[in-house]
Amino acid sequence: MGATANDEARLLHAEVLLREEGYVVNAEFGVELNDRLAEAVNRGVSLYFVAEFVVERPRWYWFNKVVVDRRLNYRLSYHAITRSYRLSLGSFHQSFDSLEGALLTMQRIRNWQVAGRDELEDGQSYNAAIRFRLDTAQLPKPFQVTAIGSREWNLGTDWYAWTFLAGAQIGQ
Repeated sequence: MGATANDEARLLHAEVLLREEGYVVNAEFGVELNDRLAEAVNRGVSLYFVAEFVVERPRWYWFNKVVVDRRLNYRLSYHAITRSYRLSLGSFHQSFDSLEGALLTMQRIRNWQVAGRDELEDGQSYNAAIRFRLDTAQLPKPFQVTAIGSREWNLGTDWYAWTFLAGAQIGQ
C-alpha cells in the first residue's frame, strides 16, 4: 500500500476516523529489524522509534497549512537480568519474552487521538500523511556516527499520504 524506504519497513494500513472524542488514527506497519539492529538491542542498546502523523489543509494561494502534527515515541530495550524486552511509550511500559512480540505491539497503532472534533472543519478536505522510522538522533553518540550513511541503521517507511473528508460518519 505505501512506498518503503527499504525492505524492512512498510506501511500496511492507515486511516483517520471520527469518534465521539475527536479524530483518531489506526495504522499498521510491517517492521523487521535487520541483524545489526537486533544485535544492538540484544547487547543493551536502546532503539528509539517514532510514528509521525501530519494533517494539512490545502490552499491554492500558498503552501498547505499544517493543522495537526503529532508524534508517538517508542523506546525498545533489552534487560539481560530478566531476559525480557521492554517497550516504552511515554510513561507506559510493557515487557515481552521475545523481540518479535515487542515489535508486533509497536507496529500496530490503534485509536491514537490526533485531533479534537473542533480542530478540523466539517466538510473540508484534508491531506493526511504518516510514517514510521528509527530515530537515529536519540541513539548514543558513537552509534549516531555509525548510522550516518549506513543502510543498516536506516529503518523506516516513506511518507504515505492520502486525502480524507472531515466530519464524515462517526466510526464504531
